[in-house]
Amino acid sequence: MDSGERRHVNDHRARALQRFPRHDRRGEARLPAVLATLAAVLLYLVLPEQLLFVPRFVLPGLELLLLIPLIAVNPRRMTRQNRFSRLVSLTLVALIGLSNLVSLGLLVNAMVTSQAQEGGPLLLAALQVWATDIIVFGLAFWELDRGGPVMRTQAERSELPLADFRFSQDENDDAIEEVADGSSRTSDWVPTLMDYLYVSRV
Repeated sequence: MDSGERRHVNDHRARALQRFPRHDRRGEARLPAVLATLAAVLLYLVLPEQLLFVPRFVLPGLELLLLIPLIAVNPRRMTRQNRFSRLVSLTLVALIGLSNLVSLGLLVNAMVTSQAQEGGPLLLAALQVWATDIIVFGLAFWELDRGGPVMRTQAERSELPLADFRFSQDENDDAIEEVADGSSRTSDWVPTLMDYLYVSRV
């Protein structure tokens, strides 16, 4: 590669770096996490009665109460974090996960006992539990990997905890130009909630 081509590549990668939201520390958008949480709440609300271990609106109410202060701290983009908000966010994910785990146990029990009089509703409930499982693991990965969503966008890479997951963008820096431009090293790419939801479904 001659000097002209090298300069073109460097300029191209500099523009790619400037396009990425992390570069100006905007933070990850709050909306996807809110929608994912609301989806998990809704899926729980429409479960059959036999898969509920507390009154139907108790757990969704608690989850929504936990969601409110998180939105208050970071209403649009996730740029701030303190010990309280971190504890609340992890508690919210744990509560969703625990309730879904209990529902899964009740579902298995219903399928292997005389409670399973009709298969259709239980199959639909199994789909709801599976969808919630994808959401809760995606949220858990998102909250825990590399210190969480705020740390991933606000801290320098040298300050980030070790990564728990490896994405293709983390190893594309030696690929062809249009692929390398989106790599972690070139564009300062970091995973977002959608990436963790994709991983959680595997």
